[in-house]
Amino acid sequence: MEDVAFLQFQHLERDHWWFIGRRRSYFAILERFAPRRAGQAVADVGCGVGGMLQDLRRFGEPVGLDSDLESIRCCRGRGFARCLVAGAGCLPFRSASQDLVTLFDCLEHLEDDAAALAEVARVLKPGGIAFFSVPAYPFLYANNDRVAHHQRRYTRGGLRCRVERAGLEVAHATYVNVVLFPLILPAVLLKKLRERLLPREGDQRTNLSSTPPRPLNALLAWIFGGEGRWLARVPAPFGHSLALVARKPL
Repeated sequence: MEDVAFLQFQHLERDHWWFIGRRRSYFAILERFAPRRAGQAVADVGCGVGGMLQDLRRFGEPVGLDSDLESIRCCRGRGFARCLVAGAGCLPFRSASQDLVTLFDCLEHLEDDAAALAEVARVLKPGGIAFFSVPAYPFLYANNDRVAHHQRRYTRGGLRCRVERAGLEVAHATYVNVVLFPLILPAVLLKKLRERLLPREGDQRTNLSSTPPRPLNALLAWIFGGEGRWLARVPAPFGHSLALVARKPL
């Protein structure tokens, strides 16, 4: 990825409603299950350019991991020195060494998500917490997913089964981006129909290719971000994404 692309992504993570709302919702959920204690071992797998690392400092000084060298260089340039090049299927930690492991929108990029889940289970301490977020519903897979190099989308039941097969106990699983989903769903289905009827070769546009006008952007961020307070306690039956909290058995 070119330097300009990294700068664009940093800008989106700071200002785009989807990134703002996702951050607020996911950390509201995580706060309910992961304790804040000094000296905890925290790892963010698939950290990208580091958009979640600052918020993860609430739980301990995180180690960021990503298979892309330029992403890790970007993280270090942003002041996150504890970042390493590593794949999700081979984490550079001793077994039972981590208190908290997060994979924010990472699993869907992996060809072998089972290997990554097994590694998360291996490196977690007994009683340790893992947090996963993924895009929801395979039937919504569209060009946006192809451009983002997504291997798949998930259902709640499917994600739960994968996590449990890895030896983790599911503490909480909910759909997120719930309030806006009735608007997102027909928009995505219409886009999929248009892609089928009028395919465009080399179309690299995604849902994040543009930011709405500032007032609308702020409203969407407020709606999405405000969900986390109640989704942390009451799982939603539908939504555009999924969040799952798991615990390693004692």
